[in-house]
Amino acid sequence: MEFGFTVEDEAFRAEAREWLAGHADGSQDRRTWERTLGKSGWIGLGWAESGYGNRTAGLTQQVAWAEEYARSGAPPRSGHIGEKLLAPTLLAHGTDEQKARFLPPVAAGEELWCQGYSEPGAGSDLAGVRTRATRGEDGTYRISGQKIWTSLAHEADWCFVLARTEPESRRHHGLSFLLVPMDQPGRVEVRPIRQLTGTSEFNEVFFDGAHARAEHVVGGEGQGWRVAMSLLGFERGVSTLAQQVGFAQELTQVVRAAVRTDAVADPVVRAQLVRQWAELRTMRWNALRTLGGSGDAGASNVAKLLWAGWHQRLGELAMLVRGAEAAAGPDWSPSAPYELDALQQLFLFSRADTIYGGSDQIQRTIIAERVLGLPREPKGVV
Repeated sequence: MEFGFTVEDEAFRAEAREWLAGHADGSQDRRTWERTLGKSGWIGLGWAESGYGNRTAGLTQQVAWAEEYARSGAPPRSGHIGEKLLAPTLLAHGTDEQKARFLPPVAAGEELWCQGYSEPGAGSDLAGVRTRATRGEDGTYRISGQKIWTSLAHEADWCFVLARTEPESRRHHGLSFLLVPMDQPGRVEVRPIRQLTGTSEFNEVFFDGAHARAEHVVGGEGQGWRVAMSLLGFERGVSTLAQQVGFAQELTQVVRAAVRTDAVADPVVRAQLVRQWAELRTMRWNALRTLGGSGDAGASNVAKLLWAGWHQRLGELAMLVRGAEAAAGPDWSPSAPYELDALQQLFLFSRADTIYGGSDQIQRTIIAERVLGLPREPKGVV
């Protein structure tokens, strides 16, 4: 099963490939790179009908751009949270004023966003959010609480925050979706979290009376759960196919390592490599089957469950085929991060794949209860 790319789609792909070859040289910092993308019209593909995007691109052309970007070796995106999560949420639930204020800077690569969902006591179980937002007499909300595992919060200008606006509410009731500026000294504090890889992509974010304007509540007060769930549906789509291009490149590295170390002489290793290849092809077919559809209940949950386990197994296989050398590396000191190679990074970072974005256990529960219609899991049973 493959997409039926048209002649126009292939021309668009060629244009994207040529532009990336001429610009993705790694010389720009991530914020400057976002502006370069925006200036050349590569952010907000497919928004044209809304009046806020850059160039017109159909679904197949968006896939072509995402795949070429993944193949090009271009810098990791800092603006993808605003482009892929916030923007479609505003297009679906935002007011005209909110769209006019926030979408153009995203399309231009001028404002970066982070996602304020997970908390120390509300990760995969997002309905346990405790962060509170109290509306004052002037209409301004004061937000207090803590978010965790907030990707790129140290770079972001804004954060969309899920907070409890009804004091005695519980679970998914009484939540609101607020747009909060990050530049609030003394009210917003970002603390990087050092990871196994030595990097700090994730952060803790503390809100101590942070301000959010009343007109920056998306979908209406108390409607945060509906908006938040809608946003989660946008997390997987075209980006899933681009992600799989990256997975294929990583698999190629593992195969080459297996050949170099002669691990391929082991029939068990050969079988594992073939299985990884076959499962990756299956994931692509599944992504193509569900792309652009709206009636396939649980599709995003199935996709997350499939790729998280696959990627984690690939990391383990990467260490297996290298043998003892997989544990070798340069000296480490508290003042300097690890200098890991690509496969060591893959192994360490992929340990979190089955946890972040909704753990495997949560994904299985959602599929069981909401798709298959199985009885709900009893509460309080250990």
